[in-house]
Amino acid sequence: MRTATMFLILSVAGLLTFGMVMLYSSVLYGGDQSYLIKQLAWSAMGLLLCLATALTDYRLLKKFFWIPVVGSLILLALVLHPEFGKEYNGARRWFRVGAYGFQPSELGKLGLIIFVAWYGDRYKRFMPTFLRGLALPGLVIGCFLGLIFVEPDRGTTVLLAAVSVVMLLIAGAQWKFVIPPIITGAVLLGISLSVDEMRMARLEAWFDPEAAKNGAGFQTWLSLLALGSGGIEGLGLGNGRQKLGFLPLKESDFIFSIIGEELGLVACLAVVIVFMVLVIAGVFIAARARDNFGFLLGSGIVFLIGLQAFINIGVVTNTLPNKGLALPFISYGGTSLLMKLVCVGILISIARGGHAESVSVGFHNSDGALNEPEPMPA
Repeated sequence: MRTATMFLILSVAGLLTFGMVMLYSSVLYGGDQSYLIKQLAWSAMGLLLCLATALTDYRLLKKFFWIPVVGSLILLALVLHPEFGKEYNGARRWFRVGAYGFQPSELGKLGLIIFVAWYGDRYKRFMPTFLRGLALPGLVIGCFLGLIFVEPDRGTTVLLAAVSVVMLLIAGAQWKFVIPPIITGAVLLGISLSVDEMRMARLEAWFDPEAAKNGAGFQTWLSLLALGSGGIEGLGLGNGRQKLGFLPLKESDFIFSIIGEELGLVACLAVVIVFMVLVIAGVFIAARARDNFGFLLGSGIVFLIGLQAFINIGVVTNTLPNKGLALPFISYGGTSLLMKLVCVGILISIARGGHAESVSVGFHNSDGALNEPEPMPA
């Protein structure tokens, strides 16, 4: 367990440090250099919360699960109100306080994972049934997804839907009950995209970015140019050209293309490998959790980070349609960085609780009562 924790910490530290370097490079010429100062401030706050969370028994989240769940739902509802939420590019996703913004959907990601972990642990025996295994938790999951969907934020909605499905299956839900809602959701998503001109244009640009390079495929085309010009070894740190007022969101959603242009394929593969190490370490920690709640909570967090990184890299390389999701620990984005570091703190807390014991998932005894685990070691 100590080895997995060490690899987890080293992976996050490496990605965070590398992200600061690439953020500085992306805004070096003509960019908003206040981004770096803000990111450093968010990073410092996130590391403090990560440490505090790591030193706290994660099982408190099972006892007080309703606080992050209800709190995130309230914030997701408030951000939709014109008096509270800040609208940008047709989406109302942020609260704004001075020069800083807060995106409640990032808190909603963790709140949803905590809820599904609590529910899957609390009703473990009933998870194979339709009513308690899918319908009842689906109501709360639907509230999260619905509020995020209408912001609108299709990318985060799809991400959280996938995380929720995986967690429910791990908790014991049956495929025969899960598949129909997946098909229904995919159909409804397709219908919503078909009546949304902007997103339909993005989808068409995905199939042929060169043909749409002067329209919806502008970002993707420039991203591919950046990756292609970088080649194997890159143009050199700071020597990228697409960041010079050409590529939009170069410091956030498309920072991976700057990595490819300046440091080449080698650096891109290194980033992918580090994320793989992070995910493997997280899976090992979750599998060795001392209770079912820790197992589900850790699994959800690891899948969230890994899938979000996969989607971001897929968008930048045009493997997936254009969706606005940050690259964890690297992209500029204070709320995303803050909440991801809190998630890492929770994983470390789970690892601390699992040092003394191996996997003990499914803690119900023959009478159906839940066996209480031993106190967490210091």
